[in-house]
Amino acid sequence: MVIDDIIGNFEMLDEWEDRYRYLIELGRTLEPLPKEAYTDDNKVRGCASQVWLETTPGEDAAGAPTLTFRGDSDAHIVRGLVALVLALYSGRPAQEIIDTDAAPLFKQLGLAEHLTPQRANGLRSMVERIKREAREAVAA
Repeated sequence: MVIDDIIGNFEMLDEWEDRYRYLIELGRTLEPLPKEAYTDDNKVRGCASQVWLETTPGEDAAGAPTLTFRGDSDAHIVRGLVALVLALYSGRPAQEIIDTDAAPLFKQLGLAEHLTPQRANGLRSMVERIKREAREAVAA
């Protein structure tokens, strides 16, 4: 799903219960990970729920590194947060990933004040992991 569509849909929902339901629906749109992707290397550290991110490197037309991500979680709302993060970062040039700050988006969507501290930490851990992999891709 495109991040602008997600933002628009979020803004149409006034109640947080509806926004949580929407996050759960977003999580259901994730492409399933193959069994072999559920490895310790793909596990995101710092998440209370289990989260896995699989990274596929590539290149854009100019030869700059790009990263495509797939992910999953064992918790419904967290799976929706994975979908949100992937919509923001997956398939983009590594430098663009590094330069994109997710915090303003999370604030705009109201996630900062409506997520439990554990979920907020997990969300930060996902973003940090994605940015670390982007920095590694740029350095390579």
